[in-house]
Amino acid sequence: MVEELKQEEKKADAKKIFGTIFKVLLGLAFLVLGVGAVIRWFVSLKIVFTGCIGLFLILAGIITLAIAKE
Repeated sequence: MVEELKQEEKKADAKKIFGTIFKVLLGLAFLVLGVGAVIRWFVSLKIVFTGCIGLFLILAGIITLAIAKE
């Protein structure tokens, strides 16, 4: 009975280790794909970022006025 429990624990540990390794590899793959996308479409990303600066400043101004009003 004790030996069966130990074997089941080893199987559970192996599944946890496999799951962790799979998650790490998947995370690294997403990181590589993300960096590749940023490098490949950097010009487009720069345009989007530049366009968002104005909207961010408008939002910051509205929040500042709302806080000052109180």
